[in-house]
Amino acid sequence: MKQFFSIPISRRDFVKITGMAAAGMAIEGGQLPKAAAQKASGLLGEENMPVLYDVDVCVVGGGPSGAAAAINAARKGAKTVLVERGVALGGLAVLGCVYPFMDTHAPDSDTPYVSEVKERLRQHGIEPYDGVTGQTWHNPETLALIYDEMCSEAGVEILYQAVLADTVKEGAKLKAVIVQTIAGLYAIKARTFVDATGDAYLARSAGVAYERGYEKTGHNQPLSFRFEMGGIDVERLYQYVAVELKEDWCKSKPPYFEIAEAMHRKQRYKLEELMAQGVASGELTQEEAEYMQGYTILGKNGVMSMNCPEIPVRFSATDPVSYSKAVTYGRRMMHHIAAYLIRHLPGFENAFISREAAMLGARESWRIRGKYYLVEDDYHNQSRFPDAVCRTAWFIDAHGEKISEKLPAGGFYEIPYRSLVTDEIKNLIVVGRAISASFILQASMRIQATCMSIGEAAGIAAAWGIAHKVDANELKWENLPQKERSYVSAG
Repeated sequence: MKQFFSIPISRRDFVKITGMAAAGMAIEGGQLPKAAAQKASGLLGEENMPVLYDVDVCVVGGGPSGAAAAINAARKGAKTVLVERGVALGGLAVLGCVYPFMDTHAPDSDTPYVSEVKERLRQHGIEPYDGVTGQTWHNPETLALIYDEMCSEAGVEILYQAVLADTVKEGAKLKAVIVQTIAGLYAIKARTFVDATGDAYLARSAGVAYERGYEKTGHNQPLSFRFEMGGIDVERLYQYVAVELKEDWCKSKPPYFEIAEAMHRKQRYKLEELMAQGVASGELTQEEAEYMQGYTILGKNGVMSMNCPEIPVRFSATDPVSYSKAVTYGRRMMHHIAAYLIRHLPGFENAFISREAAMLGARESWRIRGKYYLVEDDYHNQSRFPDAVCRTAWFIDAHGEKISEKLPAGGFYEIPYRSLVTDEIKNLIVVGRAISASFILQASMRIQATCMSIGEAAGIAAAWGIAHKVDANELKWENLPQKERSYVSAG
């Protein structure tokens, strides 16, 4: 008996309870897509689950890694469907207000797909480079449009507003996933599946071994609840922070400008005194004052993306009740911080909250245990792997636990394909921040550019494996012709 809820319920009973939604999908004048005329007979015992898609590759999760996986699988000739729970691709970069893309700090780390996304931003009038920091500045709405365009050109079928509910296995292979759509439950059958959920939900549902939180404490990295503020006089803000306070750690100038403070970091910021005054006056709590960061957004004059509040670590990214309480708690923190900045930070006098993120920012939640388990020594030793799919040198950025020194200039480590696949499931590839890695190592590889490169390789591998009849977890990335690979190991 598999338990879906706190009350034990069998798979068969679960389907009976929800099956009415699937059975009644064609009523009220609507018609199911042609693919839905099939039945997933035998997949769920004696029940008949309508099949919405029967494809080569099914990618679940449309964030930076999922979009990359789907687009590259389709470009390589695989019939591909991308399942996304929201109404836009891009994940945290679009729905979560996580902006801009951080620099990997590794030389020549941009794989072809990453370079293409940046070039497409330029074609849409967004220059991603400020000429100083190495960060990739974008515009969230423009980025969502770009991902739609890339999927359309590649032939990816996007299924929006669809949430993964369960998986169906046949031996050591996934046969189908069950998704809750606007019309009810459907099955999606595929030959290879890519877990881009960020929370390894597809992998965990299929029985893959996993970890969560810091091995020493059990805590996840702190969640964030990012938001945007409009009505900001950016020039006045720049004059106050960069000129009057002489804050020189942010080398770029408007329209590329950043403010920040982090009381728990060794770096001392000029705005820490301002936030500390808020604690002393009772306008802010210590938790609210601990971390504040904001970036201007290209194409949105007077708007900044606020990388705060940092929700206290006592709230868990892996407990549904705690996560939900974090939303309420974080929203209150958000409004306190915004009100304080409006009252006291020059340039914010006429500012207002213009947008909340549509999801919390989870830096870390669940991670799989794959064929290769990346650890902190791989970072410090600058490990190389014959099956490497990308390189990175972003520092160990484990909020609340460890903020490590950077690698020497020009240094980097690689991420092997084996960290994307597992022993348990033959036709599954896991991408993004949920790959096989320790808590501390994951704090380095989790940035968006790296996740995009991981997804790119996964899409290529999925299509290659199908074309050559090789299971995803047996595929040797290093054996693919170099011209087919998005990255070739430096080792």
